[in-house]
Amino acid sequence: MDKQMNELSRLAKDYCALIESADETDISWLRQLSSLLPQLHAAVTALGAPPRSADYFTPDLDERFERFAQLRRLLGHRDAYWLEFDVAPDEQGMSGSLADDLTDIYCELKHGLHLLEEQREPERAFDDWCCGYQDHWGQHLLDAERHLYELSSRNQL
Repeated sequence: MDKQMNELSRLAKDYCALIESADETDISWLRQLSSLLPQLHAAVTALGAPPRSADYFTPDLDERFERFAQLRRLLGHRDAYWLEFDVAPDEQGMSGSLADDLTDIYCELKHGLHLLEEQREPERAFDDWCCGYQDHWGQHLLDAERHLYELSSRNQL
């Protein structure tokens, strides 16, 4: 299990560093992200079901909004996507946002990295990641993977 936890923490660090260094003049970070997300997905699912229910982590909303706004600006026309088979009750189509997906994943992973860096509760970091994945950021991860695949297949990465 330690090997799996080390792998997940390494991937979380790589993910957060990639998001923090994203640059609008060079979209290679999106290509890197496209290959990193499936690895992250495999690593978190390898840990299995969380041992407890999550005390839902709430990020600093100002910091979250700043990160989201920056990513949305960097992504430009690559940000929005249609959610397949998703129609609102008022029959209007709904769309997703890659910037929103990436931001929520970032906030959850960064929270766990802070717990690991403080070395207070390393088990809690992994529990939080697993619970958060199951309850929240797992869907963002799937949506981001799917959208990046679509962008790649259209040579937009």
